[in-house]
Amino acid sequence: MQEQEFLQELKEIDLLQQALAILEWDSQTGMPDNANDYRSEVTSYLYGQYFEKKVGPKIAEAITYFDNHPEELSEVGAAAFQVVKEEYELNHAVPNELMTEYSRATSKAHSAWQKSRAQKDFKLFRDALAENIRLTKALIPYWQKEEKTAYDVLLNQYEPNMTTAILDQVFAEVRDGIIQIRQTLLENGQEPRVDFLARKMPEAQQRKFISKVIQELGYDMDRGRLDNTIHPFATGINHRDVRLTTRWNEHDFSMGIFGVIHEAGHGMYEQNIDEKFEYTPVHEGASMGIHESQSLFNEIIIGSNQAFWQKQYPYFQECAEGTFDDISFDEFYKALKRTQASLIRIEADSLTYVLHIIIRYEIEKMIFNDNVSVDELPQIWNDKYEEYLGIRPENDLEGILQDVHWSGGSFGYFPSYALGYMYAAQLYHAMQKELDVDQVLASEDYTPIKNWLTEHIHRFGASKKPNQLILEATNEPLNPTYLLDYLRTIYYTVYQVNE
Repeated sequence: MQEQEFLQELKEIDLLQQALAILEWDSQTGMPDNANDYRSEVTSYLYGQYFEKKVGPKIAEAITYFDNHPEELSEVGAAAFQVVKEEYELNHAVPNELMTEYSRATSKAHSAWQKSRAQKDFKLFRDALAENIRLTKALIPYWQKEEKTAYDVLLNQYEPNMTTAILDQVFAEVRDGIIQIRQTLLENGQEPRVDFLARKMPEAQQRKFISKVIQELGYDMDRGRLDNTIHPFATGINHRDVRLTTRWNEHDFSMGIFGVIHEAGHGMYEQNIDEKFEYTPVHEGASMGIHESQSLFNEIIIGSNQAFWQKQYPYFQECAEGTFDDISFDEFYKALKRTQASLIRIEADSLTYVLHIIIRYEIEKMIFNDNVSVDELPQIWNDKYEEYLGIRPENDLEGILQDVHWSGGSFGYFPSYALGYMYAAQLYHAMQKELDVDQVLASEDYTPIKNWLTEHIHRFGASKKPNQLILEATNEPLNPTYLLDYLRTIYYTVYQVNE
């Protein structure tokens, strides 16, 4: 087999993936409600074609040939071959009909989840979720290699080499550290004024502000777009089509504005992967944890930076057309960093955010390692919120129905958010050794930050593993202490705590 034949097969697989990505984007942004059955049929058909090619005879032939003739591969071919081989070894034994059934189930589950949310009633989603769990459990034996638990198998889908043993230890350290910080703020901190945050800021004003800001941060709107959806997401269809979505609340501008900053971090990552990897599986993120590190770097590291907001606040006031003219910058910034226990993950403040992830991680472990029943999940969810955050959901919309992930079968994804947050803080620590980040964010030109991230993370795509990227960018493996140090610095400053 020639390399060109191998790369052509990868391009055809990628074209199918692009079609599926556009259909998925459409289903979550503009598809009519009654189109769901037809959409499920076409997506399951295309997914069957896509999956069959990924584990088909041409890929099998390429693996056999290039395993014995690696010297015939170019840099791009070798990087693509490594990813393809890993995916093939993961999926080639999975029956096509099982993957097609799985695709059909997740497509239908999304519609059930939307209806369930509208009625605030988990029972309307219960059967679809049970089916997604059943099919995922059916897939695990085909995916399992050396992983010790069923949930470890799922973790590896999103974060290679990650295990529950590692996460249990790291999450315990971060959880205890956050609880200690919260206790210190409660005992010694001065609560900022926040009443003005609920003032009305129409969607159009928010959109005007944030569209300019994300382009200043480095998101290329000529290769992207911003749409509305129930649950925000970003999708990289190809190198020149990376789309963002968000939701808005006219009496809580932070929901839409920080949501867009977050998704723009994903978008910038996808836009800045080296174009030479296009049409191969290397032209995507190294892992979901690395992907989340880029979105959370935007949303929380930059979004918590005082110099950033001091620069942006006059334009924010201008876009708000007088609504916040009586609020000083100091009052505004401190209000943004107020911490308070909340029920909704994507609305959580940057201090309590990881606790939301740990709750989901523990529940997913119970589903797959302990076989807890689907009917018990709402109660378990509510109990854990009461235990960790001292608050309890009043309905299923505030509780177990808030996230889209389980409707898409994305079990094992949630830990990526917490890992991404830790990666982001560690990258920030390393970046500060080379850049005066505050000075850059106070300036008219943010490109040094984007360029640093592109140099160390973005350009490589999936050609390097997450642990390799972090080690090379920061000169050490994952270290959760940087996140805790960062949180103490931000919150002790805002709450005027003297250590």
